[in-house]
Amino acid sequence: MTVTDINSLRFLVRIFVTGASGFIGSAVVPELIDAGHQVVGLARSDASAAALTAAGVEVVRGTIDDLEVLRDAAAASDGVIHLAFKGDVAFTGDYQGAAEADRRAVDTFGDALAGTDRPFVLASGVIGLAPGRVATERDMPTIDGSPLSIRSATAQAALDLASRGVRSSVVRVSPTCHGEGDYAWVGTLVAIARAKGVSGYIGDGAHHWPAVHRLDIARLFRLAVEKAPAGSVLHGVAEEGVAIRDIAEVIGRHLDLPVTSVAPEAAAEHFTWLSPFMSLDALVSNTLTRELLDWQPTHPGLLEDLEKGHYFHTPATAT
Repeated sequence: MTVTDINSLRFLVRIFVTGASGFIGSAVVPELIDAGHQVVGLARSDASAAALTAAGVEVVRGTIDDLEVLRDAAAASDGVIHLAFKGDVAFTGDYQGAAEADRRAVDTFGDALAGTDRPFVLASGVIGLAPGRVATERDMPTIDGSPLSIRSATAQAALDLASRGVRSSVVRVSPTCHGEGDYAWVGTLVAIARAKGVSGYIGDGAHHWPAVHRLDIARLFRLAVEKAPAGSVLHGVAEEGVAIRDIAEVIGRHLDLPVTSVAPEAAAEHFTWLSPFMSLDALVSNTLTRELLDWQPTHPGLLEDLEKGHYFHTPATAT
């Protein structure tokens, strides 16, 4: 670490984190605390507030819709990590509303941090960056005004904050962020397999999902808030792409279920909300991120994590 890095870290004491009690956030919090930072976390419920307090976090009550709360908390902090997203709203029919709320929050943080040179780190995604080839940190998503591209526009707005005196960066998170307690994408596949009696994939199952362990990406968020240069795009990807058929085979073996192909026309009924993602083939590189921040993922890959069996201990609910 250079003298400049050390001097920068001296001023990074109080970090405001949204989504601090979530699956990724609950790994980011101890990562920050262990590195000597004071963490302030946004909590929208009594349960979240209690969990954050127990973890040694100073609690600010509110949601990402409470823009005054966000502004004041950001202004009182030495940096912001924005992980929260209204996923419960997005995946129950109002993705645009959830994405628009996220954009308002990012604009609020930008106004609060403008001219301070303080860090702002936004969680975004990697899906759809470069169909047909391996995506890199230099690839930028198409922004065409569609609901799904609103989050891409928000990520670009975050990067543009660099011109306003904010040390902003975007961490593009793998869709498959795994580890014990994960009942999102892979957890949903396990629940669907239980409900349908088969572990399925679409077509030949050769589509790929990039993957990262939650503890590896927690470290990446810490490195980003500590030292990512303004305007950085970072890839929270440990594995370039894991074949969906391989995932299905591990699930089938653990649940003692047949592993079968699902016809594309039957995918929506079989995979429910996950069906649009089952036919995506997303290969994503992390080379530039490793080089920029010396980030080295060290935790188990997705298939190894699945083999440990914790995904199969507590049944998730297929929705």
